[in-house]
Amino acid sequence: MTTQNLQTRAINTLRFLSADSVQQANSGHPGLPMGGAAMAYTIWTRHLRHNPRNPKWAGRDRFILSGGHGSMLLYSLLHLTGYDLPLDELKNFRQWGSLTPGHPEYGLTPGVEVTTGPLGQGFANGVGMAIAASHLAATFNQRGHELIDPYIYAIVTDGDLMEGVASEAASLAGHLSLGRLIYLYDDNHISIDGSTDLAFTEDRAVRFRAYGWQVLRVEDGNDVDAIDKAIQEAKAEPRPTLIMCRTTIGYGAPKKQGTAKAHGEPLGDEELNAAKDNLDWPKEPRFLIPDDVLEFYRKAVEKGRELEYDWKMKFEAYTRLYPIQGAELQRRLNGELPTDWESSLPSFPADAKGMATRAASGKTINALAAKLPELIGGSADLAPSNNTKIDNSPAFQKDSHGGRNFHFGVREHAMGSVLNGMAVFGGVIPYGGTFLIFSDYMRPAIRLAALSHYPSIFIFTHDSVGLGEDGPTHQPIEHLMSLRLIPNLVVLRPADANETAAAWKIAIERRNGPTVLALTRQAVPTLETPVQVEKGAYVLKDFGKPEMILMASGSEVGLILEAAQKLADEGKGVRVVSFPSWELFEKQDEAWRESVLPKNIQKRLAVEAGASLGWERYACSVISIERYGASAPAKVIFEKLGFTVENVVAKAKGL
Repeated sequence: MTTQNLQTRAINTLRFLSADSVQQANSGHPGLPMGGAAMAYTIWTRHLRHNPRNPKWAGRDRFILSGGHGSMLLYSLLHLTGYDLPLDELKNFRQWGSLTPGHPEYGLTPGVEVTTGPLGQGFANGVGMAIAASHLAATFNQRGHELIDPYIYAIVTDGDLMEGVASEAASLAGHLSLGRLIYLYDDNHISIDGSTDLAFTEDRAVRFRAYGWQVLRVEDGNDVDAIDKAIQEAKAEPRPTLIMCRTTIGYGAPKKQGTAKAHGEPLGDEELNAAKDNLDWPKEPRFLIPDDVLEFYRKAVEKGRELEYDWKMKFEAYTRLYPIQGAELQRRLNGELPTDWESSLPSFPADAKGMATRAASGKTINALAAKLPELIGGSADLAPSNNTKIDNSPAFQKDSHGGRNFHFGVREHAMGSVLNGMAVFGGVIPYGGTFLIFSDYMRPAIRLAALSHYPSIFIFTHDSVGLGEDGPTHQPIEHLMSLRLIPNLVVLRPADANETAAAWKIAIERRNGPTVLALTRQAVPTLETPVQVEKGAYVLKDFGKPEMILMASGSEVGLILEAAQKLADEGKGVRVVSFPSWELFEKQDEAWRESVLPKNIQKRLAVEAGASLGWERYACSVISIERYGASAPAKVIFEKLGFTVENVVAKAKGL
């Protein structure tokens, strides 16, 4: 090792910290860290602007390890450059309670920008980050005062490029010309099954050029100078850039390098020692960090402090010249809401005809948009149906990055992941809409938003068989229930226009996780009673002294109100409960839950136009849908499936 220069030893330190950690855990993926170490070294030591002592510094570049299975590469970088990630955490890789889980998790490990592991997600998150950065830059930057200018770097893999979500996101990024997006492709020609020739033989360079990306090649993925030159070229390009770096998975391991064996299992003591011999590295001690290597990497601490200080000085100069914009930018970067923003929420008068909750949502979006300039979003090619358009604002397009309306195209999965990237970047409150049935296409992104506490807002209209003639392919049945299963996801199905406005208030204020708004296509009555959506469930009306409870969410609330009136006319005491959110109801104290659903009232009927699974925790009987829908007018479908006043009355009498 004494003959190696500092750069080689610094790269090998990354390789063997990673391999040693995987070996100690007896679990993990050594191949990517060993093969991609030079790429990571080049980004982190020659280009990445970051401050290890302040991982949330707003002026930093972002780095994403989209191939999250290679997490030890990122953990090694974080430790070496001075983040609050002690060496003991690397030694505790993949163990209970450690800060070094098998795949990087946002909010757990300092310096991890997004949760990655499900392949393609990090790729798409980076597109969202670039969108948010470009929007803020277009909104706030002034000539000579370019405060918002981050690059979004990522290391992406064969697996990432195979995933459909990455294809969707790459297409969108090229269309929007997101030039500060620089992805290094770990082109090692190996996947878990073996050679990529088994399933992945397209010309990736031609494909990405067709998307509108610049594509560069580095023939030797260990050639730091060539990688550096390619990144410099990418920085000068107005299009996003894919740098194809030809690497060797498990580089250095004599028997396993270049094979699938290096991908997802420890090298084994014998092969690990042979790799160290091969690369002139001491076999012992494990977790070796030469003093001069650590000193070299830790220069990032002082450099980061200086970078942040310089940025703050630029911010102060900007604020002196543009005080209103400076204060507004600071507020948005701090994640603070404007004073009295709630006053912009609309209130709707009682109306028997009412309106669709998707229409009420559209009105609410536009009312909020005037007071919340950070509210931006759009739809997966369904804006007129989802009512997601912000009036009097241009679209976010290649030449208008200041626009607030997004045309995500028919790319639901990418839209979800892009929203997550926008949300985690900060300075914006993003939302995206499609039909509830297509939440299936977005499920991985929704789950990761919940796991990672991203404050994304998902708008799902056409929330039941009430959408009518489009038929069962577009009529959600199991979707509400399946979304309610996701921990840390708040699902709101408002009953009318005023509940919809209240649901939006909750979504805007909720910063520790994602929110779903499930909205109707068909008109529903606007009710008279004050709403308490924030409680999850509340008493809408008592007809006399309650002897039974009717409960429902969304469009079925109006139905049970009519049924309750008929029962009351027959002398029955009935309580009507609006139930827009199970998650919020479960967060209330026992006193509130008891006040809404008293234990001594056991006759309880739930009514919801979807699968019944789960309602048994609240009701003894359910009117639900346990089959697919049909193509017919909404009124006919509801009648045929039992969603009538007469059927609700009959079921209630039979309790």
